[in-house]
Amino acid sequence: MGFDSEEHGVPQPRAGHGHGSAQANGGQVYGRPAVNPSNDGAGGPLTGEEAVQVEPRRTAPAPRTEPSVAPVSGSAPVPLVPPSPVPPPTGDGSAPDEHVSRETPGRDEDDPPLAMEALRAVQILNPSGEIIMPRPDHPRVLCVANQKGGVGKTTTTVNLAVALALHGNRVLVVDLDPQGNASTGLNVPHHAGVPDVYDCLIDNVPLAEVAQPVEGIPNLFCVPATIDLAGAEIELVSVVARESRLARAIAAHPEKFDYVFIDCPPSLGLLTVNALCAAQEVLIPIQCEYYALEGLNQLINNINLVRQHLNPTLDVSTILLTMYDRRTRLADAVEQDVRNHFGEKVLQAVIPRNVRVSEAPSYGQSVMTYDPGSRGATSYFEAALEIAMRGVSNGGAA
Repeated sequence: MGFDSEEHGVPQPRAGHGHGSAQANGGQVYGRPAVNPSNDGAGGPLTGEEAVQVEPRRTAPAPRTEPSVAPVSGSAPVPLVPPSPVPPPTGDGSAPDEHVSRETPGRDEDDPPLAMEALRAVQILNPSGEIIMPRPDHPRVLCVANQKGGVGKTTTTVNLAVALALHGNRVLVVDLDPQGNASTGLNVPHHAGVPDVYDCLIDNVPLAEVAQPVEGIPNLFCVPATIDLAGAEIELVSVVARESRLARAIAAHPEKFDYVFIDCPPSLGLLTVNALCAAQEVLIPIQCEYYALEGLNQLINNINLVRQHLNPTLDVSTILLTMYDRRTRLADAVEQDVRNHFGEKVLQAVIPRNVRVSEAPSYGQSVMTYDPGSRGATSYFEAALEIAMRGVSNGGAA
């Protein structure tokens, strides 16, 4: 007595097998066995309505055991093949190398990750002062600029400055962004009423009276920015020689620094023009995303205009790739495009996406001091070392 499988909603057997042929399909529909429960699973395949009404029992799989013998019907028990014996230990109690799993670290790789992280932290924090990054022959003034927001200008400024200061250089950070994020990252007070870079630009206050030492970082000073700087764009319009106010303030500082980093706002206004006129080099952080590349052409055009009319010595010396996500092909494509266009100006060090870099400002620290063993701190340390080495090899310009 047959049945119509379509009428009962049963999946069709695979092509080439009959409806009721147990020999053709082994009594199995899409891998699910159809057996007769009345025979305790020993009977043939179900036919007719039984195949539809009886739902196969779903039980949890029994735990796997290894019996000493394998019973075979109609014959004596046959012993199973015994497992391979455990090799005898060597003299020091360990097993021979040929029997050790590949996942087991060898003696050379047995250092735990925390130990490796501690070694990196000691190298970056440099508590003994033994590691010295080469100092340039003359002060290097770098403008960290990109009119695209969120590409890592402030993060790059803070961490490069801290890395260079920890390794024997005198560094000054000028926060030219009205948001004051660089001041926050260095834990420098920048609330209303604090003398800041606005006083230097508008009221000709000497830079030495405004600069504050950064707590815990020797040889590092910061000129903070308050909300007053937001009005400087308008107030500078009517000032004589408005483009060179910052350059004169830096030149008049009695102490000479090895590095001066100017953190620019995400715009191409008068504050950024002041920074471009005061600097000798431009460091451009580029986020490994498509939008970051889109505005790069306009920034290069503005730098060329400043070079032609205001600052002939200005040079785009350094390109730093930030927020690199190695899991995406887009980041790799952006990196290749930037390296093909700018060539040797692009640092070999690449800053990855790292949560420690994002967490550090909330504690008023750079990632160099917040988590010196993290990938973000290591990458910024390598970038700072590369900038220092390039400056020495190229006579002060990277």
